[in-house]
Amino acid sequence: MAKDVWETTDRIETLVDGIFAIAMTLLVLNLTVPELTNPIGDLTIYAVLMGLIPKFFTYALSFILLAIFWKVNHSQFYYIKRINTPLLWITIIWLLFVALVPFSTSLTGEYGNLQSAQIFFDLNLLAIGLLSALLWYYATEKKFTDEITSEEIHKIRIINLMLPAAALFAIGLTFISPSWSSLAYASIIVGERLFK
Repeated sequence: MAKDVWETTDRIETLVDGIFAIAMTLLVLNLTVPELTNPIGDLTIYAVLMGLIPKFFTYALSFILLAIFWKVNHSQFYYIKRINTPLLWITIIWLLFVALVPFSTSLTGEYGNLQSAQIFFDLNLLAIGLLSALLWYYATEKKFTDEITSEEIHKIRIINLMLPAAALFAIGLTFISPSWSSLAYASIIVGERLFK
């Protein structure tokens, strides 16, 4: 066994779980109750809640997408039994973009009607998808996986390509309607269910 190959992935899996837990928790901080002036009644609260619908949508979308990314990574590390320095760094750079999701979510929650904000969010997700695909490709090519068929390797590769494809589609949609481009990510939710 090469000197820089570790026989366990426990530490990196713990780090991944921690980053995802923090990122998913930070998403809710984008939802703030605005300060209201008197008189405040039920109609005022209803109006405020209706005004927050875009932020609630972006929060829910980002939370569900992070849950799917975590699940895909968990599926990958079910089979990945060894790790080396390059795979470690691919994972860490991937986590860098995962940790950026609360910021890009906040940006789109506030300015989702603007193309630049939406493209920033889409590029964030594109980077996550490409790095996840690279992580899996590298691990399988280096034979760091155990007890897996070539069909399962191929299935996970297809799942990993769904996010970059959806992100590129979303970027294209921003040229038509930035506000509606996030709907492209519904294809990931549907596709993930199909490849279950």
